[in-house]
Amino acid sequence: MVKGYYWPTTPDHGTTGSLIFDFYWGTELYPRIFGIDVKVFTNCRFGMTVWPLLTLIFSLKSYELHGFVDSIWVSTTLLMIYFTKFFWWEAGYMRTTDIMTDRAGYYICWGCLVYVPGFYTCPSLFLVENPVVLGPFWSTVILLLGTTSIAVNYLADWQKQAVRSSEGKCLVWGKPAKVIRAQYTLESGEKRESLLLYSGWWGVARHFHYLPEILLAFFWSVPAGLTHLMPFSYTIFLIILLVHRTYRDDEKCAAKYGTWWQTYCKHVPYKIIPGMF
Repeated sequence: MVKGYYWPTTPDHGTTGSLIFDFYWGTELYPRIFGIDVKVFTNCRFGMTVWPLLTLIFSLKSYELHGFVDSIWVSTTLLMIYFTKFFWWEAGYMRTTDIMTDRAGYYICWGCLVYVPGFYTCPSLFLVENPVVLGPFWSTVILLLGTTSIAVNYLADWQKQAVRSSEGKCLVWGKPAKVIRAQYTLESGEKRESLLLYSGWWGVARHFHYLPEILLAFFWSVPAGLTHLMPFSYTIFLIILLVHRTYRDDEKCAAKYGTWWQTYCKHVPYKIIPGMF
C-alpha cells in the first residue's frame, strides 16, 4: 500500500481516501517489486502452483492409506487437465477481471496465497479420509462430462481472443463473427474501441463461459458423493463469486460503453444460463 502511494510502478494507481479500504483493495493495478510482477506471482506462480501440488499430495496420501481408489483419481485427473489448460492459456488469463480490474491489495493477495490453496483443495482433502468407489461406468461419465466442460470453457475464451486478434474479421461457428464496435473514452480523453462479440458461445449468454467452469467444479467434486457438503464448498463459493461478478461486469461495461452496451444486451439478454439467468 505504501509503495502504491509513493513509488507506484505504473500510472494505473490511486487511492480511495480510506487507509483501510486502500489496504484491502490495493492502490496499484500492476505493481512490481524488484522487477517481479506481484499479481502474476501471487495468482499464477504461487496460488495456481500450490493448488495442484496439494491435489497431488492428497492423491498420493489416499493411495498410501487405501490403495487405488477411483474417485480421488477421477477428481485429480480433471483438476490436472484444468491446470494444464490454465498455464497453456495463461496469456488469456492476463485479460480477466482478476488482472485487469482488481488491484493488488490484501483481498487478492491473501486470496491467492492462502484462500486458493487452503480452500479450493477441499474435495481432494475430503476424499483422503472418505474414499468412495465409483466404478468404471460413473468414473467414465464424470471424466467425459468434466473434460467436455474444460473444452467448452477453453473454446469460449479462445473464440473471444480470436475475434479480438483478427479485429472481428474471422469466422465463428462457420459464419462471420457478429460484433458491436463499441467506443469508449479514457480518463485522458483518448477515444478507444472494443469489440463486443454476440455470436458463437458469446451469443448464448454474456458470461456463458462461467457455466462450464461451474459445471467443472461440480464434476471434480461429485466423486466424493452427495452425502456431505464439504466437497462442494468450492463449487458453492464459485457460484456465488461468478454470479456476483456478472453484476460487477455488467455495471462496469454499462458505465464504460453506454448505449453500445444496451444494444449488446438486447442481442444477448441472459447473463449465464440462456432462458433462465
